[in-house]
Amino acid sequence: MESDFTLAKYEKLCQALIRNYDVQRFVDFLQIEKKNGHLAILRHDVDKYPERSLKVAQLEKELGIRSSYYFRMMDDVFVPEIIQEIEKMGHEIGFHYEVVDKASGDIGRAIEIFEDELSEIRKVADVQTICMHGSPLKPWKNLDLWTHYDFRDFGIRGEPYISVDFESVAYYTDTSRCWDGEASAIDDCVEDNIATRIKTTDELIDIIESQSFDKLMILTHPQRWTEGKGEWARELVSQKVKNIGKRMLKRRAK
Repeated sequence: MESDFTLAKYEKLCQALIRNYDVQRFVDFLQIEKKNGHLAILRHDVDKYPERSLKVAQLEKELGIRSSYYFRMMDDVFVPEIIQEIEKMGHEIGFHYEVVDKASGDIGRAIEIFEDELSEIRKVADVQTICMHGSPLKPWKNLDLWTHYDFRDFGIRGEPYISVDFESVAYYTDTSRCWDGEASAIDDCVEDNIATRIKTTDELIDIIESQSFDKLMILTHPQRWTEGKGEWARELVSQKVKNIGKRMLKRRAK
């Protein structure tokens, strides 16, 4: 049986999307006035290992897909050469912000950091959308920044967790290295999600092939989609350990 969360499996997911949906970058979806037909927003959070995101971007380009990549402003993730190469392929570059965490909950300081980091990433790429980064070990939520400020004041068109109606767009995420990670997911989840519960990528492919929903948003973390057996096993073990910790945190919070 073919392993899940490999580049080969991701290619099959993309091929299913191509056959059944108009695959779009998030920024393009926001600019469509009448969102008719079968639309799929494909986006990626680049939390670490940006070179793996480059491989995913190259695969998508070969298949004729353009998607959105959200980069953290961390030394080992913010690699201008990789960001620019991905953007040249036609993909969207977004800002994966975590400024409330960096400011230890100080909202005033957080917006200053946001403005500074947005300015830095815009020196490298044309950033029009943003997406919050979830930090399960931190007590703050980066999305809370926008209860005090308006991201449109910074020339930002949208934020997925604010700008999308998930009662009409089915949301699937590989958070926790699975498609049913609600038990361990802390931030990468949405209320009123119309998506049906699944466990595997094959099940998601079946949903895509049957066009079960008119509109989809699919979030992946490219670090999880590997080639070699060693990388695959390390990512599996690492995520299992993280999931145990996140489930414990969620139980304590109840």
